[in-house]
Amino acid sequence: MSDKANIAAAVLAHVDAGKTTLSEGMLYLSGTVRKLGRVDHKDAFLDTYSLERDRGITIFSKQAIFSLGNRRINLLDTPGHVDFSAEMERTLQVLDYAVLVISGADGVQGHTETLWKLLKLYEIPTFIFINNDTVRTFINRNLRFIIFKANVADTKLLGKIL
Repeated sequence: MSDKANIAAAVLAHVDAGKTTLSEGMLYLSGTVRKLGRVDHKDAFLDTYSLERDRGITIFSKQAIFSLGNRRINLLDTPGHVDFSAEMERTLQVLDYAVLVISGADGVQGHTETLWKLLKLYEIPTFIFINNDTVRTFINRNLRFIIFKANVADTKLLGKIL
């Protein structure tokens, strides 16, 4: 991890994978917000525009700041819908890290692969967060993506995980 005092990190994913919910959780657990907002309750801290709350999707990237030890994290919650990809892609230029959220229930989507390619192109260190499913089920469903896209070379080791 960087030894920078200020870190820019974004949460990226395909639509409805849980980006805003994960971001809200980070803000709540860090003590930045007092109430854990929810997209489905239309009270998420990061969904500030009425159209976002009405549709239950993020349209504009939002910034929130929280502390993690002696570091200040500038968290960017980005849109997941492909119609708003340009808004998400603008954030990539400033990132130190990214969190790629993958819905375990939906698996790897076409947009997930596009995001992975962009993160690789911009050389952004990326954490993968699997949401809404067990890791074993997710790996079984998405083994081809993991081997070919993430360049997993040791298939014997991967077999032990499964």
